Amino acid sequence: MNDKLKELAELMFPGIEKSVEDYEKMYPERKLEEGARVTRFAPSPTGFVHMGSLLSAFEDYKAAKDTNGVFYLRIEDTDSKRTVENGIVGILNDLKNFDIIPDEGMIDEEHSIGEYGPYIQSERKEIYHAFAKDLVLRGLAYPCFCSAEELDEIREIQELNKERIGYYGSFAKCRSLSVDEAIEKIKNGEEFTVRLKSPGDFNKKITLHDEARGDIEFPENDLDIVIIKSTDKLPTYHFAHLVDDHLMHTTHIMRGEEWIASFPIHDQLFEIFNFEKPKYVHLGVVMKIDEEGTRRKLSKRKDKEASVEFYHKEGIPKEAVKLYLMTIANSNFEEWFLENPDSDLSEFKFDFKKISASGTLFDVEKLLNISKNYFSKLTANEIYDNLLVWTKEFDEEFYNVLVNNKEYAISVFNIERGGVKPRKDYTSYRSIRNFVFYMFDDLFVSPDYGWNKITDKEEIKNILNTYVDKYMDFTDQEIWFNKIKEMCDELGYASNMKEYKKNPELFKGNVADVSGVLRIALTSLSNTPDLFLLMKLLGEVKVKERFLKCINN
Repeated sequence: MNDKLKELAELMFPGIEKSVEDYEKMYPERKLEEGARVTRFAPSPTGFVHMGSLLSAFEDYKAAKDTNGVFYLRIEDTDSKRTVENGIVGILNDLKNFDIIPDEGMIDEEHSIGEYGPYIQSERKEIYHAFAKDLVLRGLAYPCFCSAEELDEIREIQELNKERIGYYGSFAKCRSLSVDEAIEKIKNGEEFTVRLKSPGDFNKKITLHDEARGDIEFPENDLDIVIIKSTDKLPTYHFAHLVDDHLMHTTHIMRGEEWIASFPIHDQLFEIFNFEKPKYVHLGVVMKIDEEGTRRKLSKRKDKEASVEFYHKEGIPKEAVKLYLMTIANSNFEEWFLENPDSDLSEFKFDFKKISASGTLFDVEKLLNISKNYFSKLTANEIYDNLLVWTKEFDEEFYNVLVNNKEYAISVFNIERGGVKPRKDYTSYRSIRNFVFYMFDDLFVSPDYGWNKITDKEEIKNILNTYVDKYMDFTDQEIWFNKIKEMCDELGYASNMKEYKKNPELFKGNVADVSGVLRIALTSLSNTPDLFLLMKLLGEVKVKERFLKCINN
């Protein structure tokens, strides 16, 4: 070993005793079955998981679970500016809300599970320093003393001469420093970063085999990138990625397409250490169509649907969100689910080759349609139980109504549920109140009647009075409807729609118009589930009370 390089390495990383080999013994190969994937979700501790991150975490989780592998959570906090208080707990809660539970990693701000930690990067500084020290000892890394001003000057020269931007070749000023010069500068207290001494040749080509996109060709990396920062001596993302994913034995790295350009750097780092390389899957950007019809990246600042907290507050079922995520994650899922509507999501096998390379369009309306279908398959009891949980947190008034009227509420939710064509109106737990409020006196307060075909107030009162006095009968649905038709004949409305269509001028209106008056007077809405079922459940006393209230309004 070169004594001068050893002296330099000791000055740069004092107190680092363990070697790369020591850490490899501490973190041996995982004992998993052949083909098992090890994936990770590695966010910054911002306390905020946006939809793009949730999609990535979901795909990582699914990829591991499909193969009886390991999905772990690693917190990348080397950028202290992005760290917020309780940021880890916020991330864990967001993942938990969608049943994405890591097998290893952080379980709160301070504790973790698993044998491959620490799972917080800032707690792994000594490990990174051991790997960086190894490079210095091998002459493959060096201290760089360039100031921010000097680096700006290099960039300005490159821009002026229309050359590639970066610290490489003749622009890598500190690369040419002798070991003695570097030692002297460090002894003099000069601040330094640690840079890779890249062995790459920009004129040579390397190939990334992306599991989703196929082969992509790049020039070899020749940049002397920073691997350890000067201020806090923490690693850059590039170097931490190498160390962590090697020691944690990550098999598949799924990340945003913005990292494709970094592949030559990462590939080179794995080559230098002669480590087994992970497989890469680069995911397209999550986009939306804005009001102008333009596609743009989903923004956590502009778009409320970008925050996963939005779905929790709205009460969009996590099961529906997961179905939608799988729909946009794999292009063949939708067809599979149509063929297997009652199958569990775990039965579908995630396929990297079915990931869209061009990006994902996030469509809230499609998500809500999936949610409608999901709600249509729930029993009334399931809706009641789930709604109780949601309202307890977000709608105290509705919660109290549900608690005090359990059996009645379940009967309300059971209207038109089941059968060949179950109702598909609920899109979220928040939306349910708007569809059932009129069935509860505590929620049905001072309704605003929006009359439809029949608008004359005296005629409306006449219909309601006549119905209450002579025709109200809930014995069964056929008798109930025949009574309404009898009333139509008495009041000059067509009880037979065919006759009305032939000679509309002979009638004041038709049975549908009269039924509409009854519906609006009872519920204040023109569109509701089956009117007979509503009346029967409310009961004669309540129906009469509602109609009289409308008459006297």
